[in-house]
Amino acid sequence: MVNDSDGTTAPGIDWDALAAAFDDEPDHGLRDADVRRAWAARLRSWLPARAGDVLDLGCGTGSLSLLAAEQGHRVTGVDLSPAMVELARAKLAGRDAVFLTGDAAAPPVGGRRYDTVLVRHVLWTLPDPAGVLRHWRELLRPGGRLVLVEGVWGTVAPAGIPVGRLTALLAPLAGQVRVERLSHDPSLWGREVADERYAVIATTE
Repeated sequence: MVNDSDGTTAPGIDWDALAAAFDDEPDHGLRDADVRRAWAARLRSWLPARAGDVLDLGCGTGSLSLLAAEQGHRVTGVDLSPAMVELARAKLAGRDAVFLTGDAAAPPVGGRRYDTVLVRHVLWTLPDPAGVLRHWRELLRPGGRLVLVEGVWGTVAPAGIPVGRLTALLAPLAGQVRVERLSHDPSLWGREVADERYAVIATTE
């Protein structure tokens, strides 16, 4: 998750303290109709056409979970912040969705497997991205997919994970890897952005 004006934050931030205002960012709360439509369209193209089980890791307040549920998917969301989880539960009340408090790197889902693991702006904060990706791959059913939205933010001290590094980490884990550049679509962010933002869709064999 990210939470300041240029998209960066330091790992270890107190997400419980920021939960109440988290949705104020256009791409977090998706309250603007144009931003919401833009993310819904992207998500529809990234997720399987057939309704399936989606694991949303670092789900925050559940905005992407809600879009996935509205598109017919069954959602499990995981976030380290209990306050975020409570907001997500309220946002998706009555939907086919379950939210758990836990670490995105090792989600508390037992032996369950999913059709899609969806992660936005989380991988770059984790100390062992290669190991985490291997674990997320194990959470997928055969033919499942990883949908990873990441980027590199800031100019003085850039933070994030470059797309080349991420695709290289995925190469031994996925049969097909597709990259979509997102920086030049202001409808996703509610404003023009100048940094590197992208999505990687990796399909397993």
